Amino acid sequence: MKPLLLIAFLLIYGTLQAQWQQSFDDALELANTNEKPIVLVFSGSDWCAPCIRFKRNILDSQDFKNYAKSNFVLYNADFPRKKKNKLPLELSNSNKSLAEQFNPKGHFPLVVVLDKEKSVLGKTGFNKKSTPMEFISLLNSFVK
Repeated sequence: MKPLLLIAFLLIYGTLQAQWQQSFDDALELANTNEKPIVLVFSGSDWCAPCIRFKRNILDSQDFKNYAKSNFVLYNADFPRKKKNKLPLELSNSNKSLAEQFNPKGHFPLVVVLDKEKSVLGKTGFNKKSTPMEFISLLNSFVK
């Protein structure tokens, strides 16, 4: 009985946090269903120092998580380099396709805000002096 309670708690807790979608197709579907913009993050999770700081200081902040869960659909197009972090081929190819379309110059980190039709509403990088609330304001300026 205890394992079932633990699983139920983890599922409920997970839905309260900002949800990163497992695929871009999932993100598109959710954006269409919920009428929310997509925040597409291009990152190098195991080699890009600014990406790591961006995740730690902004994306993992409680302010961002709380706001994002109600206002954005999140997808991380990750490009890890270490063998132990290698993505499945299908996901890797999907992220490469997204990069060709939305990040052809290969900037990391890059945040692209899209509407449900995949039209670009705005793009930004990471300013290490930015607070989570300032970053949220910037994202909102793209949507309005």
